[in-house]
Amino acid sequence: MAAIGAAVAAGITGCTVPTPRRSGPTADPAPGMPIAGSRRAQLMLIAAHPDDDLYFMNPDTQRMVDAGVPLVCVYVTAGEHDGKNHIPGRKDITADKSAYSSARHQGLRQAYAQMLGLDTFTPWQKGVLTLRGDRRAEINTLSHGNRRVELVFLNLAMHTPRRWMALPSLWHDRQLGLRTVVADDSPVRKADDYDYDRLIDVLVGLMEQYRPTVVHTLDPDPDIQHSDEKTRKKDSEQPGYSDHADHTAVASFSWAAMVRWVAHATEGGGSIPAFVATSFRGYYNRHWPKNLPEPVLREKAAHLVPYGGDPSWQCGNSGGCGDYNVGGVRPLTNKKGWVRATHYRYPDPGPVVVTEPDGRLAVYGVLGLRAVRWRETERGSGQWGEPDDLGGGPLAPGLGSAALEDGRRLLFGLRFSALGGHGGANKREVVVLEQRTPGGPFLAWRGLGNPEQGDDRGRRLGVPVAVTDGTDRVHLFVRNAEKGVSTRVREPDGTWGPWRDLGGEEIQDGLAATADRTGRVHLFATARDTVHHWAQVAPGGRVTFRPDSGLPASGDPVAVAAAPDGGLELYYRAPTREQLTAVRVDGAAPSRIAFDGYGPVGAVATPEGPVLVGKDLKGRVQIRTGGGRLSTRTQGAVALEAATLHAHREHGVIAVGLGADAHPWTWAPEPRTQG
Repeated sequence: MAAIGAAVAAGITGCTVPTPRRSGPTADPAPGMPIAGSRRAQLMLIAAHPDDDLYFMNPDTQRMVDAGVPLVCVYVTAGEHDGKNHIPGRKDITADKSAYSSARHQGLRQAYAQMLGLDTFTPWQKGVLTLRGDRRAEINTLSHGNRRVELVFLNLAMHTPRRWMALPSLWHDRQLGLRTVVADDSPVRKADDYDYDRLIDVLVGLMEQYRPTVVHTLDPDPDIQHSDEKTRKKDSEQPGYSDHADHTAVASFSWAAMVRWVAHATEGGGSIPAFVATSFRGYYNRHWPKNLPEPVLREKAAHLVPYGGDPSWQCGNSGGCGDYNVGGVRPLTNKKGWVRATHYRYPDPGPVVVTEPDGRLAVYGVLGLRAVRWRETERGSGQWGEPDDLGGGPLAPGLGSAALEDGRRLLFGLRFSALGGHGGANKREVVVLEQRTPGGPFLAWRGLGNPEQGDDRGRRLGVPVAVTDGTDRVHLFVRNAEKGVSTRVREPDGTWGPWRDLGGEEIQDGLAATADRTGRVHLFATARDTVHHWAQVAPGGRVTFRPDSGLPASGDPVAVAAAPDGGLELYYRAPTREQLTAVRVDGAAPSRIAFDGYGPVGAVATPEGPVLVGKDLKGRVQIRTGGGRLSTRTQGAVALEAATLHAHREHGVIAVGLGADAHPWTWAPEPRTQG
């Protein structure tokens, strides 16, 4: 990667970001590369086991399939476990790994057939996909109207006689080889061998073949979680962390493959592939408040019913008709509660939207693991030109942002500064990109380090969030390995202070920071039974924890905006609720707002009252104006995650987000325009 970056940097002229000095083999912050965008949409999800997508990535997957975005699912392991397809109420199950793997594949076919609106037992087209290195995978394809799903089964063994956790061992040991499982009724009839590099190369080859614009993965860096031995084994969590070890290994392979894909694509002056990455939490869902309201939960859980199947079904698959222990009401009665929440590893508040000195809007985001900027083609048009590469990669999703008093912009990212298995370095760092002049070129990327000691703890960092106080000091916040908050402060002269722990109790990621009308900084974060609050006593002072905030619990990150009287108001949904709650920070009683839906919301203050943006119960973007009028976005590219509200001089408050085509969209409901 360093050699590739150096070659590209040598050919760059007139870039807005100068080439920094490099010291690491993975990070490639050099800017100015071309970006290859097709404006077509393609979703690729990479899962460890059959059903990881149904448990952890829905309802996002379903929303995109419903909108006609073609989907390819890559399942890395065979999911064969101990070979026993447990039937509830029976204990005399014979172990058969080939049959159990096949039954889980059939369960997926049943689930996705229903998701496409077809009969559960609709026949799929089965075939053999030739992969890099002449390896083979089973591929199943089914289409209905404008919707298409492809299932790719790599079928690496979950367990071997020597390695119970085979995939994690493959990630850590470069010399280890791993065989595939030949599933019953599969057109692939011969096992293949994999090692560390071959698996990454196969994933890169699939990315090059499908050229996804959206990539869904599991969590590469799960929370540190100290559970007792009995609970840990019962919940299938790896020692010390809140997830299955296969989830972590496959997510790490997936991110390493994305880094290699970008490196290969840009070699010799090639273009950066235009894609957006999203990682989903896994068994984390058990430990935190559930955030799906009943209508969305029922819809999500319903897909696990055909996946679980039933031994009495006549599905035509000799290995079995689903994963029998996972169907019926069991997803909803399971005490682990995995299906009851969908959490992002890197919760993104939406793209950064700013008004430039010439009146045009600019949007900053992460594309191809790098920071990019889109500009309006004309002032007020709501149409976006091609993205400019600002470098900085490989970056996790989402950018933090703060504006200085003179109008210059600072962007913050979480960088995978090294991502290596087989005993290699695995490091994360917070980085900053600072504008030289308002709306103008940038200085070089600068590393701000990591508040944690050691690579393992450093991997647990959250998404950086920043805000400027009334004395032009920039306060940077990140969730740390202890599930608390760490901060660094930039002084008005540009110097940065040291990392400092803010104290407080355990929180989820997805911090919300703002400055009130006096210039004091406030920080809010969702905990298990409340929303925690940190604040300055006076502008320029230290941000400190405010215990006993008394704020009601939230299932998602909160939004904060100024009320018409200047006070601060929070907007969020209580766990499992579709109704939106408005809570004054000064202790006034909470109130309900007519804005039913699910997931986090965005808010911006106006003289008429707060304007809100979020998802309705069908996953569509909706806006509630300051006057209380509701509008729903029903056209344009399917929206990804959160949208950003921006006060526009010509169009009032508009929403800007990224679509499944990896390109910005603009929506101004008053007057009603779509982009």
